[in-house]
Amino acid sequence: MVGSGCFSNAPILNASSGVGHVVNVGGVNSYVTGSPLAVLAILLVSDVYGFKAPLLRKIADKVAAHGYYVLVPDFLHDDPYDPKNLSRPTRVWLKDHEPGKPSEEAKPIIEALRRKGVSAVGIAGFCWGAKIVTNLARPELIQASVLLHPSYITVDDIRGVNVPIAILGAEHDSLSPPKLLKQFEEVLKAKPQIDSYVKVFPNVSHGWTLRYDPTDPKAAMAAGKAHTIMINWFDKHLKK
Repeated sequence: MVGSGCFSNAPILNASSGVGHVVNVGGVNSYVTGSPLAVLAILLVSDVYGFKAPLLRKIADKVAAHGYYVLVPDFLHDDPYDPKNLSRPTRVWLKDHEPGKPSEEAKPIIEALRRKGVSAVGIAGFCWGAKIVTNLARPELIQASVLLHPSYITVDDIRGVNVPIAILGAEHDSLSPPKLLKQFEEVLKAKPQIDSYVKVFPNVSHGWTLRYDPTDPKAAMAAGKAHTIMINWFDKHLKK
């Protein structure tokens, strides 16, 4: 089932937003921010609106300020979902951008980071990007993972995760409702060797960490709390 929450509240995309810049890393154009000399790197995987979303780049800059080299790859290849394009409705667009499919494209990016001296890599996925995270959650590829209001994730996906994982969900979310997050939590509890954390944020909806109104203090505060948890998770599990 296609969840409307993934495709609602479209941001105004801006290719020049953020303090970083766009370069090709491992064959994929990516917004990069933070010191290129940092030995810890984080990939942020976008939702259906892609890497030009100003709030996503703002989050990347915030993470980079904590000492990380941060990349936001353009796994949509300059083809973000456009709700105004009636010739490509949701289900047609999804055929071209199947959730999780760009996982193989991420591997050369990780390899490029290793070659430049990065010692540990974390990855966080928002909404559509979550499936890429679970597909890559093996210790030979990454060392820590975070899902924020994930979409299209199954219990089997979570079962396959073999690195520390934090899952941040919304109270009001048809794609990853609290009941499903509880199932994720039970699966992870059965794997005590993998550090995990699952939290359902009250009074928020799908997309609250990424497509919020920054002029709304309550919305900004809720998003900020999630961003802090994500950063702290990486601080805990990414070692030089």
